[in-house]
Amino acid sequence: MLTLFGQLRLTQVLDGLGANKNGVFVLKDLGSLSGADVHAQLEKLGEREGYYRQLGNDHSVLFMDRGSTLIVTFETSRAIARHKMGGATFGQSVAEPRDWSHLCLIAETESWYRAPEVYAYFDDLVDDAFFEEFDHVVFYGSGMTAYAAAAYSVAAPGATVILIQPQATLDPTIAGWDPRFSEHRRLCFTDRYGYAPDMTEGAGEVYVLYDPEQSLDAMHAALFKRPFTTLLPCRHLGADIAGDLLSMHILPSVLSAAATGTFDAGLFWTFFRARRNHLPYLKRLLRRLESDGRPGLGAMLARNAGQRHNDAQFLARAEELSRQIEDALR
Repeated sequence: MLTLFGQLRLTQVLDGLGANKNGVFVLKDLGSLSGADVHAQLEKLGEREGYYRQLGNDHSVLFMDRGSTLIVTFETSRAIARHKMGGATFGQSVAEPRDWSHLCLIAETESWYRAPEVYAYFDDLVDDAFFEEFDHVVFYGSGMTAYAAAAYSVAAPGATVILIQPQATLDPTIAGWDPRFSEHRRLCFTDRYGYAPDMTEGAGEVYVLYDPEQSLDAMHAALFKRPFTTLLPCRHLGADIAGDLLSMHILPSVLSAAATGTFDAGLFWTFFRARRNHLPYLKRLLRRLESDGRPGLGAMLARNAGQRHNDAQFLARAEELSRQIEDALR
């Protein structure tokens, strides 16, 4: 199996491994390892916790067999290599501290998980009644991986599905208005597990997070609208909502609440109050107020943020906007 990823530097891999208090091996610094090393770590985790296997050349799967709650994530090897929250995958960082089970589908390329080997793997899970073994199942993904989380959630009826900026499809007959992924339209989105919104029909609750000011993301989000789907517009978060939610330390809480059956729109908006202390969000909001010609509100925001965060740039901007208002009134 390992030969698929080239010559492994086993010494470096072993040096990067450490056991946490539960005896689970995790990487001390994933960002310093190559793709081959990351897969060696995933294989080590699989051997210890459940299994790790290849699904063709472009995909693999990690399963950690623990409790009766299952966190299913779709991730990329590149993202895993950058991940520094204490687990080999983002899903593990949510599941492992709570002694939950974890299933992670890993993509090597921008494949949108459109591969016969992935179809066959989920077919096998359905045939084995795999998902029926768990009391609670959560599917999660962001962007390309959100597409996959939605598309394959059909294999686990009743699952809660958390989608951040998902694409509904790249089929040009449906989403030809989206020019961002034109080079990937050669992928087939019309066969099995194809149109993601339809694949959520058997889910429990589906939540779609998006920024309505990102028009293409908003158009994809609208395609997911169903009676069981809740759209959660996250204004001023821009093109990387998952990154901002991680920086605000609320994304793990979202998945945890979903897994315990307590997540809903009201709880999300409670979590989302953390944006008031998230400087990148405040800067984007300030830019928007200024571009909308609202210097008074901009000055108030900048002064409040500057005072609360002891931020000299915000305070200086508040003074400048106040002077602009005074000059306009003369």
